[in-house]
Amino acid sequence: MEKVKLLIKGFVTNIAFSSILFICAGRMDYTQGWIFLSINILATLMNYFTIHKNSELINERSKPSEGIKSWDKLLLGLSALIYVIIIVLAGLDSGRFHWTLNFNWNVSISGVILTLVGQTLFLTARSQNNFFSSVVRIQKDRGHVVCDTGLYKIVRHPGYLGMIISLIGLPLITISVWSIIPTLIAIILLLIRTSLEDKTLINELDGYVEYTKKTRSKLIPFVW
Repeated sequence: MEKVKLLIKGFVTNIAFSSILFICAGRMDYTQGWIFLSINILATLMNYFTIHKNSELINERSKPSEGIKSWDKLLLGLSALIYVIIIVLAGLDSGRFHWTLNFNWNVSISGVILTLVGQTLFLTARSQNNFFSSVVRIQKDRGHVVCDTGLYKIVRHPGYLGMIISLIGLPLITISVWSIIPTLIAIILLLIRTSLEDKTLINELDGYVEYTKKTRSKLIPFVW
C-alpha cells in the first residue's frame, strides 16, 4: 500500500507544481512547461522503480519516527517555499512577460541533462544507503550505521550533490534568468543543511568520525 501511495504522491506533487508553472505562464502552449512536466514525470517513475522493493526505506522516508532536528524542519519548510517561488518566477518570466530574451533550445536541453544527471546521482545515493531518510535524524530505532560504500567513498553527502545539480537545471529548462536568484538561495539552504547534518552525524552517530577521516569531502571531491 505504501508503494502505491508513494507513486500517487509523486504524480500529484509534480502535477501540482507543473500547474503552478502553467498558471503563472498564463497559457498552455508553453513549451518549457511541458518539458518541466515530462522531466518530473520521468523523475517520479525513476524514484519509484529505484525504491519500490525497499519497503523499510519507503516507510522511513514517508513516516520518519521521532528525533527529527528542529532546524531541519525549518530548512525543509523554507526550501519548499523557495522552490515554489522558483516556479512562479520561471512561469511569469519565460511564459508570460518574457523578461528573459533570446530563447535558445540548447540552454533548455542542457537543463534537462543536468536535471537527469542530478536525479540519477540522488537516486543512486539513496539506493546505496538504507538509512537515506527524508529528514535529519539518528535512526536508533532502525540500527543506524555509517554508509561508506559506493558513492559514499567519494563524498559524504552524494544525495545533496545530486539535488544541487538538479536545481541548477531548473532555470535552464525554463530559460528564466530571474528564477536563478531563488535557485541560488535554495542551493545555499542545501549547503547549510549538508553542514548541519554532517555535524549531527559527527556528534551522534557511532563510527562517523572515523568515516570522515577516510572520506574527507562533504559534497564536492577535493573542494568541500
